[in-house]
Amino acid sequence: MSASLPQRVLMTADTIGGVWTYALELCCAFQTHEIEVVLATMGAPLTRFQRAEVAPLHNVRVFESRYKLEWMESPWMDVAAAGDWLLSLEERFCPDLIHLNGYTHAALPWQAPKLVVGHSCVLSWWKAVKADEAPAEWDLYRQAVKRGLHSAEMVIAPTHAMLGALHEHYGPLANTKVIPNGRRLPANTRAEKEALIVSAGRLWDEAKNVSALASIAPRLPWRVCLAGENGQNSFAGLHDIKYLGRLSSDELSVWLARASIFALPAKYEPFGLSILEAALSGCALVLGDIPSLREVWGDAAMFVPPEDADALERTLRELIADEPRRNELARRAVHRAHEFTPARTAKGYLEAYSELLDVASEQNTQPEAACAS
Repeated sequence: MSASLPQRVLMTADTIGGVWTYALELCCAFQTHEIEVVLATMGAPLTRFQRAEVAPLHNVRVFESRYKLEWMESPWMDVAAAGDWLLSLEERFCPDLIHLNGYTHAALPWQAPKLVVGHSCVLSWWKAVKADEAPAEWDLYRQAVKRGLHSAEMVIAPTHAMLGALHEHYGPLANTKVIPNGRRLPANTRAEKEALIVSAGRLWDEAKNVSALASIAPRLPWRVCLAGENGQNSFAGLHDIKYLGRLSSDELSVWLARASIFALPAKYEPFGLSILEAALSGCALVLGDIPSLREVWGDAAMFVPPEDADALERTLRELIADEPRRNELARRAVHRAHEFTPARTAKGYLEAYSELLDVASEQNTQPEAACAS
């Protein structure tokens, strides 16, 4: 690795999905390298859980906003305003590098080198979930995302499957890398495994396909627990499910420690941090049979066609009835999960940062300005 490492990074994050968790894991790992992160959040105000999560990170300064994200309804006035706000943060703090966890703002006139991380996108979501191309109403999004991706000096994705989707819908992209995400668990979350099946995520998102699990829950001998927002609204009338609501990371870890099986028959999941948390917690994994999850988990999970609820039921019943097989699958999941550490993720990003800074140094593009300390 080159010695060219940033002292300060301006990073964007949304507060709604897994990008928040990803960003905090990376920021925490950066503490060892004394890298300061100016973290600009969008999408929604921080929850009290999120404020508690970021508070211990001495290297992070959070700047919070409520600007809509580019995939939300009628976002473009907010996206433009957020762009002005982000450029003002760059002017104020003079970061060495811009790390964007969204697409469109890469087309802004940044002074520092910029990279984009593709965590997901509407076009690949639509193809996976709807089995069709996104309709014309998404053309403006399509153009803005493509412009952002081609403006970035580097594009990163957490799996080859997600990177392939970006190439397919917006490419070809020149300078790309795959850097898997990483996760650690809170301490002291060990528990005896119980007759519980847990799933977690945005329950309203068709991509997670939690409805398939909910539909068969009344026929399963074990209780199904769903962690996430709007579960009771999403699956009204299904009373054989325990709705856990939106949980903090610590609270979710307690449930995962108790659960014997984690099920997510996803139609679309570019990486799946909740799956990684479940694996680290010793759950046997039953997942949607899609390329990204095959790539990450290999023989450490059981896979079912997302559209086949009967196959999901059969697989869960088989695991419930076969404790040795369930334990072996959990053992494989734990072993595989330990490959996806925050330290490994940070190493990948530091190498990417170094590459961009070396190129910028050779081109003598780094600005000289008075910056806030």
